[in-house]
Amino acid sequence: MSETASHPMQIRLATPDDLPQLLAIYARARDFMASHGNPRQWAARGWPPEELIRQDIERRKSYVCVTDHVAGVFYFDVGPDIEPTYRVIRDGRWLSDTPYGVVHRIAADGSARGIGARCIDWAFEQCGHLRIDTHPDNTVMQNLLGKLGFTRCGIISIAEDDDPRLAYEKISGSAAT
Repeated sequence: MSETASHPMQIRLATPDDLPQLLAIYARARDFMASHGNPRQWAARGWPPEELIRQDIERRKSYVCVTDHVAGVFYFDVGPDIEPTYRVIRDGRWLSDTPYGVVHRIAADGSARGIGARCIDWAFEQCGHLRIDTHPDNTVMQNLLGKLGFTRCGIISIAEDDDPRLAYEKISGSAAT
């Protein structure tokens, strides 16, 4: 498990009081992506919008990674067929049709290494079957997913823009049945 030198990383539901930190984390993530060869995924359209972040919190689907402060944020949900954009996958197929968890809008503030991995690992621990997608230009996320044992399954499309998304999945043996 990744931890900072003096503070373990803990995951909890985000609260409305976290909103200023979340907005700052997402702004930093947009800048980071743009400076690392991925200007279109979030930066070009100011993603995610504040209204969506508020909805995630209200729906109890927004989680934060806390060290000595809120250092990361992500959307997590689990259930059968919970992500409509995953119903159609091209150039491949999903590993399983069993209920799954999904992670979206993951970002970290850059204060410590391993925040993204901790968030994804936590989500996987909750359900044992996780799907995630990323932009083809987001090589940082693609590399992380490879290190965490995800399989690239194909390509999906999203409503927000015309860029394809690379679809990944990880499933434990017990979740495959």
